[in-house]
Amino acid sequence: MSILITGAAGFIGSHVARALLSRGEQVLGIDNFSDYYDPALKRARLDPLCEHKGFTFVEADISDRKATLGLAIRYPGIDRIIHLAAQPGVHLSLTDPYVYVQTNVVGHLVMLELACHLPRLRHFVYASSSSVYGSNRKQPFSVTDRVDHPISLYAATKRADELMTEVYTHLHGLRATGLRYFTVYGPWGRPDMAPYIFARAIAAGTVIELFHRGEVTRDFSYIDDIVAGTIAVLDRPTSEPGHRFYNLAAARSENLRVFLGHFEKAFGKAARIELKPGPPGDMTETSADITDTVRDFDWHPKVQVEEGVPNFVEWFKRYHRL
Repeated sequence: MSILITGAAGFIGSHVARALLSRGEQVLGIDNFSDYYDPALKRARLDPLCEHKGFTFVEADISDRKATLGLAIRYPGIDRIIHLAAQPGVHLSLTDPYVYVQTNVVGHLVMLELACHLPRLRHFVYASSSSVYGSNRKQPFSVTDRVDHPISLYAATKRADELMTEVYTHLHGLRATGLRYFTVYGPWGRPDMAPYIFARAIAAGTVIELFHRGEVTRDFSYIDDIVAGTIAVLDRPTSEPGHRFYNLAAARSENLRVFLGHFEKAFGKAARIELKPGPPGDMTETSADITDTVRDFDWHPKVQVEEGVPNFVEWFKRYHRL
């Protein structure tokens, strides 16, 4: 039996794969090395996985029906799926909406079809996003909140994924769990996200643009905690077919300027800051209610930013040979 991980060369996917391999699982990874950011980083994440005898890799695009559905024939022993592949980010969706629909909506649909073709499948776990909470003003966000008003196309595609999964669990008897990840950071993180941007700018002495004039709060969630939560959920599917959601987050919202201060401390160097108005589609505040996640999986986030940021900076310096 094996676990299929989509987006295996991605930030979260590579960490999850490594953790599963370390406990003796057989892992099948798939990724298409999208050029949204430098594919060299993705290949560097993947290389150590490919050295593991329990890991098999297939380079393919999840929205390619022939390639993806063919996995059911080539690897009929797949009994769990962790679907993490997606087109991330909010800003690009303003200029290239088609790639979001192709990857996040069509790709997710193909993955659901694949799930229906795997007779041994026990659990379909997939990445949703805190972005689905959209313009909700109630904080912290709870999985019982309505999510009818997304404010970016990215968020809309993630909500579409949730709705499609609901249909497939009803029609085909899948056991599915959607994970609403909040801002995940840590070693091997994405270069388009604030932690990497902060580290790169402080190291180079360049200006950091703080949008919304820095008046932003985020539930920054450390990668090790997110991996532990993802695997805890994977290991406990529902006893009957059905669909459920959980928030995965630190449950501690941080002001962006305070968060930046931890990077300045880790580098021993002040950041150059320019305050700017925010672009459309940005959420200015996110915080998570993880009561259900803690109750159902006995999962507790452990790494706070005071520890997580120095860990990331240490990796950043090593990776970039600073």
